[in-house]
Amino acid sequence: MTARTLNLDDALYQYLLDVSLRETPLLRRLREQTQALPNARWQVAPEQGQFLALLIKLLGARRVLEVGTFTGYSALCMAEALPENGSLICCDIPGDYTATACHYWQAAGVSQRIDLRLGPALETLAQLERSGALGCFDLIFIDADKANYPAYLEAALRLLRVGGLAVFDNTLWSGRVLEVDAESEDTRAIQALNRALKDDSRIDLSLLPLGDGLTLCRKR
Repeated sequence: MTARTLNLDDALYQYLLDVSLRETPLLRRLREQTQALPNARWQVAPEQGQFLALLIKLLGARRVLEVGTFTGYSALCMAEALPENGSLICCDIPGDYTATACHYWQAAGVSQRIDLRLGPALETLAQLERSGALGCFDLIFIDADKANYPAYLEAALRLLRVGGLAVFDNTLWSGRVLEVDAESEDTRAIQALNRALKDDSRIDLSLLPLGDGLTLCRKR
């Protein structure tokens, strides 16, 4: 028995995948194709995608929002977990990788559930607020420019229903959150978010050492 989270070496991590990952062949092809790209580090871990899908089913989610989509792996995991009448809005900036995302969503038969909105995410979120989407979303997954994480939190809390989840990726930031006087704006933003969430009475909180750190914030 242990009173703290285990460190996973390569062998134990592979065991985790071997006994729990239920990745479809299509998802695996997308993940492997993404790993060949220069920005492959933007890809979520496969066990994170599966966890997001499970959260959607546990919540009974019908309306989901993603901030930062890249090649569409996490979006595909979530879209497949949604019911037939569910919807997923994906926010990203224009890039060649969005064509890859659309191709795989079409191949999986879920493209009709996904609304890809290209442009600065904060502008898209503001547009959603103006259109009357306050308190309408069940889950919001945030995996985009880290410098805006504190701003994404505030937008998410306005757009989520009570009991909905905001999920932040990269909140352990490969250990860089431990840096003192961090030079990177991204690192400082994640540090600020993590500190603020600890005492935020608007949410229930859990930071999981899953992937690069996954923080769950349930709106009270």
